[in-house]
Amino acid sequence: MQNRLKINKIILFLSTAAAVIGILFLLWILLTLIVKGVSTIHWSILTEDLINGGIRNLLIGQFVMAGVASVIGIPVGLMAGVYLREYGRNMKLVNFIRNLSDVMMSAPSIVIGVFVFALMVAPVNSFNGWAGSVALSIMMLPIIISTTDSMLSLVPNELREAGMAIGGSKHRIILDIVMKSAKVGITTGVLLAFARIIGETAPLIFTSANSAFLTFNLNDQFPSLTVAIYNLANYPDEASRNLAWSASFVLTVIVLSINLTGRFLTTHKKRN
Repeated sequence: MQNRLKINKIILFLSTAAAVIGILFLLWILLTLIVKGVSTIHWSILTEDLINGGIRNLLIGQFVMAGVASVIGIPVGLMAGVYLREYGRNMKLVNFIRNLSDVMMSAPSIVIGVFVFALMVAPVNSFNGWAGSVALSIMMLPIIISTTDSMLSLVPNELREAGMAIGGSKHRIILDIVMKSAKVGITTGVLLAFARIIGETAPLIFTSANSAFLTFNLNDQFPSLTVAIYNLANYPDEASRNLAWSASFVLTVIVLSINLTGRFLTTHKKRN
């Protein structure tokens, strides 16, 4: 008994110490980012394009690609999640899709970037925004599929049976009863997936590259905030590095805001 208590205290101490160390490193990173970002940011950075020392075109380009990726990835992810939970009859196929989704969720983003590069960049011999959007949509899919599948599993079967009792067709029951009951959890998953892709760099380096000008032509190189941060941080001049800190601060605020919104929706749902 004494030995088990001692082991328990040791494990508790080590776990607490590890958590504290992790939080300290996170605070160190955030404080450094806030100090350097706030000290270098000014209004003109948000209103000028990269060619003039700003990030306006980069922000717009990042959201355009993330928006196109969402248009591609969200419907596919939702339908796949609905199929797994509501229509899947072949358990081998369903389990295969779930396992594949889990593998994709942990796959390095650079691998997805290389895959899309071989598929959409190399054949046309040109970086383009479409390739970047497709790479980001692939990264969204496993998160949305897993979240949709999990949230639908929490909906009581009694609701489905009630829908069938009043003569509702299967697809109407799913749309009007099941999906509405799980909409908060599904929305949270979509927001978390969007937050992940809005801060991705590796797949865009291989697909969309970057542009110093404001453009909406997805057939050519496309402006990207994350790729610009990577490039600017490697430039030798101080002005470029300061711009990289400012862009990093803006990106962190955006990602943090999206994540907090998702957490708020989840907490609000639990309280209700």
